[in-house]
Amino acid sequence: MCGICGKLNYDTKRPVEEGLLQRMCSVLSHRGPDDEGVYVDGSIGLGHRRLSIIDLSQAGHQPMANEDQTVWVSFNGEIYNFLDLRSDLEKKGYRFRSRTDTEVLLYLYESEGVNCLQKLRGMFAFALWDARKRLLFLARDRLGKKPLFYRAGQDSLIFGSEIKAILQDPVVMREADPVAIHHYLTYQYVPSPFCAFKGISKLPPAHYLLCQDGKIELKRYWKLSYLPKHTVNTTGQQEQLEEELLARFEEAVRLRLISDVPLGAFLSGGIDSSAVVAFMSRLINKPVKTFSIGFDEKAYNELAYARIVAERFKTEHTEFRVKPNAVEILPKLVWHYNEPYADASAIPTYYVSNLAREYVTVALNGDAGDENFAGYGRYVANEFSRRYKGLTPFLCNRAFQGILKIMPHGKRPDSFLWILKRFVEELPKPPEIRNLGWLCHFDQDNKEKLYTEDFKAQMGRIDSSELLLDKYREADADNFLDSTLYTDVMMYLPDDLLVKVDIASMANSLEARSPFLDHIFMEFVAKIPAELKLKGKMTKVIFKKALRNVLPHQILKRPKMGFAVPIDYWLRNELKPMAHDLLLGQRHLKRGYFEKSFIEKMLNEHCSGQWNWHYQIWNLLMLELWHRTFIDQNSEQVYG
Repeated sequence: MCGICGKLNYDTKRPVEEGLLQRMCSVLSHRGPDDEGVYVDGSIGLGHRRLSIIDLSQAGHQPMANEDQTVWVSFNGEIYNFLDLRSDLEKKGYRFRSRTDTEVLLYLYESEGVNCLQKLRGMFAFALWDARKRLLFLARDRLGKKPLFYRAGQDSLIFGSEIKAILQDPVVMREADPVAIHHYLTYQYVPSPFCAFKGISKLPPAHYLLCQDGKIELKRYWKLSYLPKHTVNTTGQQEQLEEELLARFEEAVRLRLISDVPLGAFLSGGIDSSAVVAFMSRLINKPVKTFSIGFDEKAYNELAYARIVAERFKTEHTEFRVKPNAVEILPKLVWHYNEPYADASAIPTYYVSNLAREYVTVALNGDAGDENFAGYGRYVANEFSRRYKGLTPFLCNRAFQGILKIMPHGKRPDSFLWILKRFVEELPKPPEIRNLGWLCHFDQDNKEKLYTEDFKAQMGRIDSSELLLDKYREADADNFLDSTLYTDVMMYLPDDLLVKVDIASMANSLEARSPFLDHIFMEFVAKIPAELKLKGKMTKVIFKKALRNVLPHQILKRPKMGFAVPIDYWLRNELKPMAHDLLLGQRHLKRGYFEKSFIEKMLNEHCSGQWNWHYQIWNLLMLELWHRTFIDQNSEQVYG
């Protein structure tokens, strides 16, 4: 895994400054501590920071060129089918000087052009310069596992694995984009292609960008389809489907075990990470190294389940308990995440990555199991709402809602009454908006109360819900569950979960690999009938059934927890003074976004236990810290 960066001046007489490339590489050093390379040829410059995984020799140095040095590439990621691709290229006469997948990509481009993307199986973001055509080719993998940002100006295009690399160019202004902030407040992340900085964009997953003679072309090259469905009319056909499902999953795990450095796995004790560990233990002839994170707060602690799996598969297991240390961790996370980012599970993900890096350089994880097999509770809530819509008039009448309002729900966000109140709030809405309501932080009503009149005027009629609704409209599916899975694969997965893991792992110079994100595996799973993924309250139906002879019974039957973090508790205790000082301080209020009275209301109601505002408070807290780190100050400040 690596960090890439570069710049192209449209005027061929304007050379790229080598010092700029070096500064860009320097702020990406955590992504690649093993080597640095810079290639400059007049108006084009490419930079690279290397984390050596395959072929640790100097033969893997980047940027890398083809034999006649007419094509150069700076590559971040892993191409898991590179050995098969190499064999095909060798039959065509290509000769290789290294054992790297980077060199395979170079010659695959020479052979196939931009269509090389169709043959790549893996995670990647790369920049390729074709000197013969004076063409810059940027691309990102199908699911968005590897990040790539760019700024297309009037005179140049600049890009990098992280925004902080782009900010090294003095022509780039550090200015917050209010529309991106508006969307962030809804989703807890800035959705693609938006960026928190004006003028900078994310290259969306499954897209490539071509820049030639100052003209930019952006194209999509892949889309996940949920049709046609596998035929499952008999018990025998379902059993065959289960067998093929496990065989394909085992292949996805096996491909991700190719490494010249030590590897292990994150183990939460949930079904997905446990399945990864189970198949790793089959495929590796020595104990798998596993790593888990827990909390002192019992309701959020999964360590006991992780130990069950570790004992079952005889892993070399290491665990760590997280205690909040805001002074130490929050500024560090804000600097690494580049944009405002309010998924609090970034904290344990950072810690487990830091722990794992002491022992291994590569770690497999269970990301995307929920998006593949309908594992989230809101999928159940959506299905319940559809099946029992006749109850809506009763649950939503004023009398019942009045009773709910005065009943103590407890301070825990997972208490039954709290969940019921949240459920009833969204029930009368259309299914797509209802789903958004269950996953969003600030809905439109709360934004009306939170925003100042000036900020409301800036946003006008910009509706954040349209971003999600657009994904529903483009879904190649014939039922609501599959359409919802598609929206999560297109938004929540690449812009939240994969960002979380990429940044947290690379901040610790650790490569994270995700078998569930193998696009061949996902294409197969997408065509499994929806009723074999979700039945009543049971999620991941077919996957659990297929794993019945693989995983311990306690793991298959346990309720889903997710990578939950006790921020509700922390904001009432250890983090309470920090939240009040930052969010009610003049520096925050003078930005002109938010009304002090509504912030006070959220803080007071949360601390008293009257209502759980922890997501919203955390959202605002991370936004303010981002402003102080990147807008008010220099992004070169590194928190040690």
